[in-house]
This record gives sequence, C-alpha cells and structure tokens, in this order.
Amino acid sequence: QVQLVESGGGLAQPGGSLRLSCVASGSILPLYVMGWYRQAPGKQRELVSKTWPSGVSPDYADSVKGRFTISRDNAKNTVYLQMNNLKPEDTAVYFCNLKNLGTATNYWGQGTQVTVSS
Repeated sequence: QVQLVESGGGLAQPGGSLRLSCVASGSILPLYVMGWYRQAPGKQRELVSKTWPSGVSPDYADSVKGRFTISRDNAKNTVYLQMNNLKPEDTAVYFCNLKNLGTATNYWGQGTQVTVSS
C-alpha cells in the first residue's frame, strides 16, 4: 500500500501564490508518476500536472501552463506544485496522485482545498 499526505492548501487572493506538497510513503516501486488533479464543485476531476520518474518534461493542463510548476524530490518521495498568479477558477480540491508504473496501480491523497477569492 501507498499513503499520500498533502499539505499547503488554503485561501489566496487572485494573483497570489500557494505551494502544495505531497509526501508518499509505503510500498513505492522504483518507477512511478506523481501528479496533481483537481475537482471543482459539480465538475469532474481533471489533471493539473504530472511528473515522470526523471522529472523531465512534465505535463500540464493548458489552463495552468505558465502559472503552475510541478517538481519532485525522489529522495524524499515528494512532489510539489507551485501555483502562481492564481485565478478564481483555480478554486477546487486538489488531489495528489501516485501511479506505480510497474503495476499500473493508482493511489490518491485525501485532497486539500484551494480557494482563490478576494
């Protein structure tokens, strides 16, 4: 089993910044993808960004490109999401995701609320 613990959500003003962190523990295989998804009220969960084992060429949703930056520390099994120039439409519950590439098993964190409002 894999456990994911997120932190860093909260309230920000439009144009502000927040940094999310997610620490993974448990039965983590050597190769895994880590990323962030979000779900706004009444909407489906969507990919925000994900990073591959090498950390090179992460994927981003078009809506966050140029504003959000994902990074990972493999030694700490941790992924970060730096969110800048936040917009009200970024308001959602953000979920950390880990996918073991060897087993194709997905794991999810409990979610952290991000609210962007003046």
